[in-house]
Amino acid sequence: MSTNKSSIRLSRSVVGSEEKEALARVIDAGYLGMGKEVQLFEDELRDYLGTDMHVICVNTGTSALHLAVQCLDIGPGDEVLIPSITYVASFQAVAAAGARPVACDVTPGRVFIDLEDAQKRLSPHTKAIMPVHYASDSRDMAQVYEFAVRHGLRIIEDAAHGIGSTRDGKMVGAQGDVLCFSFDGIKNITSGEGGAVVTGDSSLARRIQDARLLGVEKDTEKRFKGERSWTFDVLHQGFRYHMSNLMAAIGREQLKKIDRFSAHRKQCVTRYRHELKDVPDLTLLDLDYDNIVSHIFVVCVKHGRRDALMEYLRASGIECGIHYQPNHLLSYFSTKYPLPVAEAFGEELLSLPLHAALTEEEQNIVIATVREFLEKV
Repeated sequence: MSTNKSSIRLSRSVVGSEEKEALARVIDAGYLGMGKEVQLFEDELRDYLGTDMHVICVNTGTSALHLAVQCLDIGPGDEVLIPSITYVASFQAVAAAGARPVACDVTPGRVFIDLEDAQKRLSPHTKAIMPVHYASDSRDMAQVYEFAVRHGLRIIEDAAHGIGSTRDGKMVGAQGDVLCFSFDGIKNITSGEGGAVVTGDSSLARRIQDARLLGVEKDTEKRFKGERSWTFDVLHQGFRYHMSNLMAAIGREQLKKIDRFSAHRKQCVTRYRHELKDVPDLTLLDLDYDNIVSHIFVVCVKHGRRDALMEYLRASGIECGIHYQPNHLLSYFSTKYPLPVAEAFGEELLSLPLHAALTEEEQNIVIATVREFLEKV
């Protein structure tokens, strides 16, 4: 195949005139910080998820994870179980609270936290488990909740990939202990940057609301009324993690488009699965594709051919990526024990282009290029 110099993007933001007009509206209103727009976005997210749980918007998905850990009083000396295959943000969020992220192996074919391995990592210091909705999939969460109840753990679902997906007939985020979404520029919907914590724990929700505003007690209520807290108390450590009206304005317009975006992503994934199912040295993940809205489309390239395929795709003008390196092999989070499934995935995982603006022509080029390389004798 001849080199295509115009790049086919791995991922991208899909925004338009509606988001521009929303930004202009907020700018013209004269207040860009956290206020009514954020409150409306939280309300609309709650309606979309079909839940009566609390939705607390923050400035990044990593901030959501950090606040969830910190406000559960998980800190120095405590441990949180996390699958090794995830973005480093999951590990950094636990470390930022002063706790220790404990890397666990993942399940073959699914890249979901391996509960048998997690059992081995339990200690008297274990306070929580953080399952990751890898590639948007979370179908085994019932077993995670059983595991957590059995061992007295809180659950923080890293649902950064998960917005728009369903589980057990409900939207992901409609139920659960604590869930954290990401709305950064390339997620299923974006607010430019941003994230949200969703929980039914009212005490935890109040603490997170304060903590996102430097710990200023009940400042959320003031901000949503267009006021500020000039005299106040601070009871806990806080951070400047709140979402701005600008970010919320983008997010509100994106939420109106999520069904269209989701349908397009599902269509692209269906085509990939059909066209790549019999390609030599390539396997597809065993995910709950009927119920998820895929943030990334990941394949496994066998027999040491992954890196060469990456180079071939890039030389053909096709962006691709690795989601993700095993965190337990990173210097800062290294372990003394092996995690063989995660380590094998670290050599095989490859993400192909997927976003809400990927054209059929572009996807056909990706498929043809993958097949051309892997079907070589």
